[in-house]
Amino acid sequence: MFIVEMTAGLMSGSQALKADALDFGGDTATYALSLMVIGASVRTRALASLVKGASLAIIAFAVLAMTIYRVLNGASPEPGTMGLIGFIALLANLTSVFILLRWRDGDSNVRSVWLCSRNDAIGNVGVIIAGGMVAVIGSAWPDLVVAVLLASLFLKSASAITLQATRELRADREIRTQQTSTAS
Repeated sequence: MFIVEMTAGLMSGSQALKADALDFGGDTATYALSLMVIGASVRTRALASLVKGASLAIIAFAVLAMTIYRVLNGASPEPGTMGLIGFIALLANLTSVFILLRWRDGDSNVRSVWLCSRNDAIGNVGVIIAGGMVAVIGSAWPDLVVAVLLASLFLKSASAITLQATRELRADREIRTQQTSTAS
């Protein structure tokens, strides 16, 4: 879906589609990293979550930079493409959300996967709404606003993942310190 959404975003001129595509690409890396650390130590899983949190923050800042550029140099995106691709991506993401629903309160590693999937579904709805509004009012602003809202959602999720991973690392360090002092 990353390639489909990014291509559609570039062809239609939609910042919201490009933002959603970047998130999709980041999710692919997040899922791969999450699968690699399943069964690993708490420390390893928490460190992987820190990487995922940082990648979400980087995506958010890239979206903001692209959106600022579009505000200064852009035209209205093509709303039909936004709506169609947004809807197809929503179907794919809702499938993931329903599969992952029972793990939404797990450790930082599992929770990061849930948050990424949830964010994608929210982003898809935003893209669809923005596409409709662009069609009605003929302005790029709905697309740009949704892109900024998505960047904000990415930053909030990055913060939540990073905070939870940091707490897990701290707790793991305390346990190891206690085990070391008990063994001495």
